[in-house]
Amino acid sequence: MAGSGTDDCRKDIRSFYEKHPYPAPPKNLDDRLKLYTDPDRRRVIFHLLWPGAALADRRRILVAGCGTSQAAAIALREPGAEVVGIDISSTSLGHTRKLSDAYGLTNLALHQLALDRVEDLGQSFDQIVCTGVLHHLPNPDRGLKALRAVLAAGGAMQLMVYALYGRSGIYMLQQYCRLLGLGTSNKDLHELRDTLNALPASHPLAAVMHSAKDFQQPDALADALLHPQDRAYSVPQLFDWLERCGIRFGRWFDQAPYLPQCGTLAATSHATRLGRLPASDQHAAVELFRGTITKHHFIAYRDDAPADWPWHPFEAGHSSRRRHRWGGLIPIRIPWTQSVRNQRLPHGAVAVLINRGHHCPDLFLPINKQEELLHAAIDGKQNLTEIIDGHAEIISENRALTFFRRLWQYDQIVFDASKLHAF
Repeated sequence: MAGSGTDDCRKDIRSFYEKHPYPAPPKNLDDRLKLYTDPDRRRVIFHLLWPGAALADRRRILVAGCGTSQAAAIALREPGAEVVGIDISSTSLGHTRKLSDAYGLTNLALHQLALDRVEDLGQSFDQIVCTGVLHHLPNPDRGLKALRAVLAAGGAMQLMVYALYGRSGIYMLQQYCRLLGLGTSNKDLHELRDTLNALPASHPLAAVMHSAKDFQQPDALADALLHPQDRAYSVPQLFDWLERCGIRFGRWFDQAPYLPQCGTLAATSHATRLGRLPASDQHAAVELFRGTITKHHFIAYRDDAPADWPWHPFEAGHSSRRRHRWGGLIPIRIPWTQSVRNQRLPHGAVAVLINRGHHCPDLFLPINKQEELLHAAIDGKQNLTEIIDGHAEIISENRALTFFRRLWQYDQIVFDASKLHAF
């Protein structure tokens, strides 16, 4: 009977997405095409997944639950890769095929297939992208284990699932919809959208609606509030889930929102106490402190990956005696960051650095004049030894290394460690 229930749930989900494809199908990918001409964007994403590997264009990428456009966008960004997209919805795949045809994506293959049956492809993959899917499965453990089974030994996964506490307002409104017996008809969705416009500004959902501008789009509204299958994870639940399924956590795609060293929490009297906790407990505590994280987007590996995976810079300290541990690191600026100057800068700062992917307003990094010169020297070619030695007259080595560590923590840079002999 358990299998029958799973099949029924899978049918419900397939039916839901046939009627409400999500995300909204884009008319074209021209805006993405402009972004992807930046080679640093591809390089940054690669080294988020594999800090110590040399950039490799030819790899096998699975987009599991590819929706209306994600597989096409990745195939466009990675022209040297073999991309496979799977989805349970023929409607979503139809939109993706139109994009594939429009852009001549000969490196993309599409299959209508449930995620937990991905082994039916008979293939393995160097990289798996699965965002916004596993939390909708009737059995997420089975789905994640299926992805692990097709992940190559040295492969990496880019995953996203819902976060528990930041979605409290959504779950309140889901229950509201159930009490009213709302369905996904055009009439019900129209009335629901109008009613949400009257939502009190103090309601927990109000802030989510403000940041998720597609709430006014009917299919997005249905996906958020009327989906037949939905669950979310706290940080400890997420780590337990990964371990249970044979997966090793690597890092958060954007890590600053989870670090007590970043933002307003770093200036509180709890900062030192938080810093003494194991890393997983630090992340759990910061999620509770923030209370607004709605999605966990992270990178993970098989649990039989090399013992030093995941690797993090500076984990053994950054004194001069450890130059072999950091000297060959090549910092690369994350393309979606920017330096901002205005009249309200903190005392001593000449600019603040922000990452446009962050949704927490306190995650900005003030920099002084010396740090601005170091930041300007980041060209994706020079390593830390070359940059720091070139500025030895204006800033000490330890202060410079502390600054580079802060850049990394605040998601301003990633490191190419492929030339670091001690990696």
